[in-house]
Amino acid sequence: MNKLSMDFSRMDPFISQAELKEEREKHKAMYSRILESEKNDGDQVLGWMDLEEIANDEVVLTIEKKAEEVRADADLFILIGVGGSNQGARAIIKALQTDGPDIIYSGNNLSPKYMKDILDQMEGKSVYVNVIAKNFATLEPGLCFRMIRQRLEKTYGLEGAAKRIIATGSPGGSSLEVLAKDKGYLFLPFPIPVGGRFSVLSPVGLFPIAVAGIDLKALIQGGKDMKASILTEKSEDADVLTYSIVRNKLYNMGYAIELLTYFEPSLAYFSKWWIQLFGESEGKDDKSVFPSAASFSEDLHSLGQWIQSGKKNLFETFVNIKKPLEELIVEPDESSDYFDYLDGKDFHDINQIAFKATLQAHSDGNIPCMTLEVPELNAYYFGQMFYFYEMACYTSASILGVNPFDQPGVEAYKHYMFESLKQ
Repeated sequence: MNKLSMDFSRMDPFISQAELKEEREKHKAMYSRILESEKNDGDQVLGWMDLEEIANDEVVLTIEKKAEEVRADADLFILIGVGGSNQGARAIIKALQTDGPDIIYSGNNLSPKYMKDILDQMEGKSVYVNVIAKNFATLEPGLCFRMIRQRLEKTYGLEGAAKRIIATGSPGGSSLEVLAKDKGYLFLPFPIPVGGRFSVLSPVGLFPIAVAGIDLKALIQGGKDMKASILTEKSEDADVLTYSIVRNKLYNMGYAIELLTYFEPSLAYFSKWWIQLFGESEGKDDKSVFPSAASFSEDLHSLGQWIQSGKKNLFETFVNIKKPLEELIVEPDESSDYFDYLDGKDFHDINQIAFKATLQAHSDGNIPCMTLEVPELNAYYFGQMFYFYEMACYTSASILGVNPFDQPGVEAYKHYMFESLKQ
């Protein structure tokens, strides 16, 4: 099995091999408990680890059947959700979708212009909707779903609209499940023991991904293969454990920001998923690394100066895609534009040179750098990346000493907002 891997070779000036060995030994027992924890999930928060259950053949068959219906008839597919309810699906759809209906995202803000633009885009088009909410109590997706549902019911009638709405929520009597039964929507399970930011390989992410025409079986297999690899690795060779140790060691050395950087713009929304995963999981008890991201080489012309010569309080994790999504050769030009030295070169090779030059420059600038090497950007390796980072987040948070599966701070703004709205 080809798999993604981490390159820590440039970490030596900051964390020695002896220190890494010592830290791996120190956390070996804890890491073993993490790998075994799926079997002893008393807190019911580790359902994301059990891919055989959350992405079982029966639910995948239901998803693929409905997705084919949507793909055959829809001009526009609206994904309604916020945070973990759409970040994972959007990450891979934005990177890999090549056909199928236009997909737009709603329920992630309260801008009247954004909402009005979506309603305007629905005019004269065949529209399907997937509303995703674990508890269906969050204002943003709830309000946006009302607006879109009302427009669908006005256009297609109650029964016609019901056939175009797919609800994904907690089974067992959640308000969204009750509404779906009332209205006659297809209801897909948002697994109860899975938090939103860990839900991409469950029906939460799988249905919209299938509507985009992306290979679900390859995606799920990538996750399963990464899980199998993690379970069989020795702790001294485990990238998940080493990455988690490095993050926490650097944090304790004063490097409070991790910058996920990439030279493939298709990863822009993956970086948003990654930011939520680590930010919401670790940002507690007045501690943790701040997760951020940058798209190179564009952001080298804005943040590059600060990264190279500013305050040394960040470290970088580069995501390097080895095989290009496309091949494009620079053709010779009769005009004298002073770029003749690029004639005959492939854009991917030029991009790789930019990546290696940046890595070298930032390392020389005394910035801790490591690299996630990804063989190819396809559904299979997205599955690997999703599962790798979910496990890394669990492990890193455990080393940090925080619970990665709650988000008490998110509720604070909701309290004040609901308090004001109900006056």
